[in-house]
Amino acid sequence: MKISEVFLELFQTSGFANITWRELVMLVVACVLLYMAIAKGFEPLLLTPIAFGILLANLPMANLMYDATAEGGQWWQSGLLQIIYSGERSNLFPCLIFMGIGAMTDFGPLIANPTSLLLGASAQFGVYIAFIGARATGLFTAPEAAALGIIGGADGPTSIYLSNALAPHLTGPIAVAAYSYMALIPLIQPPIMKLLTTEEERKIQMQQLRRVSKAEKIVFPIFVTVFTALLLPDVAPLIGMLMLGNLFKESGCTDRLSDTAQNAMCNIVTILLSVSVGATTNGQTFLQIRTLAIVVIGLLAFSFSTAGGLIFGKIMCKVTGGKVNPLIGSAGVSAVPMAARVAQKVGAEANRHNFLLMHAMGPNVAGVIGTAVAAAYFMRVFG
Repeated sequence: MKISEVFLELFQTSGFANITWRELVMLVVACVLLYMAIAKGFEPLLLTPIAFGILLANLPMANLMYDATAEGGQWWQSGLLQIIYSGERSNLFPCLIFMGIGAMTDFGPLIANPTSLLLGASAQFGVYIAFIGARATGLFTAPEAAALGIIGGADGPTSIYLSNALAPHLTGPIAVAAYSYMALIPLIQPPIMKLLTTEEERKIQMQQLRRVSKAEKIVFPIFVTVFTALLLPDVAPLIGMLMLGNLFKESGCTDRLSDTAQNAMCNIVTILLSVSVGATTNGQTFLQIRTLAIVVIGLLAFSFSTAGGLIFGKIMCKVTGGKVNPLIGSAGVSAVPMAARVAQKVGAEANRHNFLLMHAMGPNVAGVIGTAVAAAYFMRVFG
């Protein structure tokens, strides 16, 4: 065999000869997301593995997402990313992420100010607006619209959990949209916050929250788990893992478990979940009109959720005679603790003596619970 024929055969069986325009576009998308994560610092812990997962999944001939079981083979004969993806598809990774979030989260502000639940609930407004909008386009069935709508809660694990149940073929685009908007919270929320609140409202200083006892913090995760699981059994996996992680944190006798859940486990699962999210985003499924609609409706959902929290925050401000800063309502979306930090930043810009972080954490963690409950409701209705 001539050396030229060897090189020709090598080229013909390589990815260079087999790459399609769709895969080229997705490689560009992956590079843009990597730039946003590394150069601009937009949630690099999430966007970097997601973007690299997109890159790996769209390399032709690599077969990293090859599913051997679809052809009668064994699961271990599948591609590497397909094996990792099984943890996402089974909802193992989203639930473990919730355990880590629970171990990192202080529910004290919510316990000290139970009215924060109302702000967390009002920030789910965008979820239902997105559902209605998605159905109105005629591009999505009711279960698909429900899976899309949950993007408004700004909760990546819950978006994956619900889309796996109702629209598994849309999990990739929905998860990428949800995590992207979570990363862009510092850019998306402030203009909406300034548009819907006055300078005087943003200057409002709130009184310090009461001290929450250790007993309250221990009883809270147990009570919430039992109550929500009995009310909506479909939410038990998410809420159960969230509250178990929080119990590790608050019990005072499981420090090692709490530390593992917060750090080692959460970091490992974040890598695996994020890479598998990116791996589900291939050119064939992503470059469609419906995907563009998911991106646009997801942004509207997130914006309406932010607006819903702010509007209810303004109502609470009026009812309490100006004791509540409406900005904390924007933290009712589920992105913990990023949304609370944005509320703190915007409030401090208006009044440098403002310290809204702990007040905003109440609606923030209430939003996590609220989005999970909204997902369970959709699963009950459309599952």
